Amino acid sequence: MAIGVVTRVLAGFFDVTDGGQVTRCRARGVFRKRNITVLVGDRVQYQATGSNEGWIEEVLPRQSELVRPPVANVTQAVLVFSAGNPEFQPYLLDKSLVVVSQAGLEVLIVISKVDLVPAARVEEIVTPYRVAGYRVLLMSVKEPTAVDLLKGELKGHTSVFVGPSGVGKSSLGNALSPSLGLKMGEISEKMGRGKHTTRHTELFFIEDDTYVADAAGFSQLQVEIPSPQLRLYFPEFEAFSGDCPYRGCLHIDEGDCAVKAAVESAQLSPSRYQSYQQLYDEVRHREETRY
Repeated sequence: MAIGVVTRVLAGFFDVTDGGQVTRCRARGVFRKRNITVLVGDRVQYQATGSNEGWIEEVLPRQSELVRPPVANVTQAVLVFSAGNPEFQPYLLDKSLVVVSQAGLEVLIVISKVDLVPAARVEEIVTPYRVAGYRVLLMSVKEPTAVDLLKGELKGHTSVFVGPSGVGKSSLGNALSPSLGLKMGEISEKMGRGKHTTRHTELFFIEDDTYVADAAGFSQLQVEIPSPQLRLYFPEFEAFSGDCPYRGCLHIDEGDCAVKAAVESAQLSPSRYQSYQQLYDEVRHREETRY
């Protein structure tokens, strides 16, 4: 039996991709009896029966499982945000970073359209994230070689593309694979028609062991982290939190907080800290109104 990756689930059929070749499969009835749901991204053993059709015989153990979008074995999130047109959205990026970090994914930040704003503004945008230890890749239509760098960062990963509409995900997808760009464009168009649009998740083959999915709606997920732990998802705080006078300092209302002092002295990004405050307030509000 061969091993492939489920790249599409639709109406009881499963497209299994193996070396770029797609076999449309059904799942054995035993899966239903065992309450096993086959997800996009699953590595499966399958038996081809001819005419590009076959049966899924076994779902191999998963490394990870996302709920929204429902994808298995994702290893990396690519957060795509534009420097301009639309304007950079730091809070949405910071919230997305917390969500994907909570899911245990590696993170790559892509800042697109950097040619639309002054170089000083680009530096202002990216510096806080590089200081925090994140990988940041700059993309521009004037720098086509950046696509090769992106391909290198994607290699060997199953990645989800996360980001608001209009930031250039379709253009990036098209540069990676024309079919990927077309599909991302269709998804963006459908998502713009209304919240009741039904869509399926699809994984796109780039090359061996390299797949990409568009995670529309991912950034709308809530941050499901207890409020005292939220500070741990802003890794740049750690360099200063040891100097806080209170053990377990939340860096919110405490006096003599070393993190707040670092923000005031511009050693830490005020924008990142504002995102932390806003996220903390949102999480606390949900905790207080939950019961």
